[in-house]
Amino acid sequence: MTNEKTLVILKPDAVQRNLMGEIFGRIERTGLKLIAAKFTVATREQCLAHYNKDEAWFLKIGTRTIENRTKENLVIEKDAIDYGKDMLEANVKFLTASPVLAMVFQGNKAVGVVKKLVGGTEPLSSDVGTIRSDYTIDSYDLANLNDRCVRNLVHCSDEPSEAEREIKVWFKEDEIIKYTHLNEKILYDINLDGIFE
Repeated sequence: MTNEKTLVILKPDAVQRNLMGEIFGRIERTGLKLIAAKFTVATREQCLAHYNKDEAWFLKIGTRTIENRTKENLVIEKDAIDYGKDMLEANVKFLTASPVLAMVFQGNKAVGVVKKLVGGTEPLSSDVGTIRSDYTIDSYDLANLNDRCVRNLVHCSDEPSEAEREIKVWFKEDEIIKYTHLNEKILYDINLDGIFE
């Protein structure tokens, strides 16, 4: 369990708002170990491989878009699938609009720890104290009205299997550093052997 890995991407809004250090520090203070980092400009192909969305996702997101447009008395011009595809394109456009900082963290329940710290996808409804709640005020409603993706600062993997897949999109195997961090002694060593001289 101590070797679970998760992918974290600080998106263009985090980069452009000078929040990289603040967000990185909050994740690092959990005790998770950074094992890879890359400041890069994402390609369209990389983003499509990263998002890996299917018809069910297009339908879900597109249906939410139609509901929001209906609530705001806006014209419905497309079916749900097309609105969902538009949202994927908006995500790709946003992720390629500026450099991003991609990172891999490792440790006990890394995926769940980072998800809890980052908060829900929509900043406006994200729990108080989470990164998304503390550092941005965007909402699905505003994003949908502007035909763009929600600007929520951070991508984090939802499941360990998803993290495995996503990490391969952003990092080669030899870019992931295998090393021992001194924190691991206090976090995982059952008997704290060797603390006293």
